[in-house]
Amino acid sequence: MAKCFALMGWSLPVIESMQKTGKPFVVVSFPDFEPYAKENDIPFVPYQLDEWSDTSNSLDLVEKLNAYNADVAVPLFEETVEWAGALNSIYRNDPRVLNRAFLFRNKAMMKRKALIGGLRVGLFEEVHNKEGVKAFMKRLNEANLQLDGEEDSWVHIKPFASAGTVGHRLLKSMNQIDEECEDGDFPCLAESHLSGREFSCEAFIHGGKIKFLNITEYVKLGYSNFIPEGHYLESKRDLIYKHVQKLVDIFGIEYGMVHPEWFLTENDELNFGETACRIPGGHILELCGKSYEFDALAAFVQIHDPSLTDEELAEILPPEGFKPKNYHGNVMIYPHKKQFSKLEIPEELNNESYFVDHTLVPPLSTQKISDERAGFGNHFGTINFKGEDPDRMTELLKYYQKVDFYV
Repeated sequence: MAKCFALMGWSLPVIESMQKTGKPFVVVSFPDFEPYAKENDIPFVPYQLDEWSDTSNSLDLVEKLNAYNADVAVPLFEETVEWAGALNSIYRNDPRVLNRAFLFRNKAMMKRKALIGGLRVGLFEEVHNKEGVKAFMKRLNEANLQLDGEEDSWVHIKPFASAGTVGHRLLKSMNQIDEECEDGDFPCLAESHLSGREFSCEAFIHGGKIKFLNITEYVKLGYSNFIPEGHYLESKRDLIYKHVQKLVDIFGIEYGMVHPEWFLTENDELNFGETACRIPGGHILELCGKSYEFDALAAFVQIHDPSLTDEELAEILPPEGFKPKNYHGNVMIYPHKKQFSKLEIPEELNNESYFVDHTLVPPLSTQKISDERAGFGNHFGTINFKGEDPDRMTELLKYYQKVDFYV
């Protein structure tokens, strides 16, 4: 068992889960969190994780963590993946651990590695300005044998190292490139539109092998999902399992959890979107823990420990072949209007048998939403559901993402 886990980033749910396990840990995060940590007896090392310098680097951080006997680093957020990789390279005396961390943080490098390994990926290219995006779209049009007058091939642009949908743009025409792209978008990754049904996996890896695989059904990306997967994706579980293990092999992942997103076509082909190795958004691990009846956050931390035995793995993960009794899903609520003054919960929601609870908070006064948002913007809360029928769950999530709760 690890002597001490270094949790890279601040997350109260993870801290609470680790406190319940009784396993030693220390939190590494920005100095702003130090007063709260001291007040609540949370082991804490203040650190400027947003920069690399002579006074802020992994060697310096290792020295500070020696006082806690830390020997396993766990990235909680996208921005701490390199830090955890650097620390674990030192702890394991293996420089490739850091190299693998860079794969997760540079989407162009990630795509090239996946392509070399034999995964299906779309066409992609690093672009530096609007003209680069136009040239990429033109080449896509040529490859797709587009005729004059037909709509352009869709192009996605995204930052190399941001989490989730932050900085993403879907461009459907040459005109849209001129109208929507800004100088601050570049340089970035441009890629072709991938067809198929999008979903994610959460694979707990130990010794380079999948020890537990969750499949998350996306009802609408960035808005709603549920666990376990519905009947159709469940029927493709063997296919999905093989592709995730192939990804693990290609990337050389030994310990931790990966969160790849895939597109399943009607021809049973899986297109690889991208992957991460930190806690996924959408409260996915919380839903996973509820459905599979284990502490998914604590398991996420502990699976990074190379010294875990098979017996210890069995204690922290769901039993092999475990079938959840219920589906757990949520819909994240975003205001439909740019200005609103109150929260309205429809009575039909309170009367819905699948409804569990919500975390929506009424505005204190008239509130305005800025036009400048990162990704989908910040959701204002989550509505949680639980039930036995995935089709009914899908209906509810689709319906309530259209309801305007903030008026």
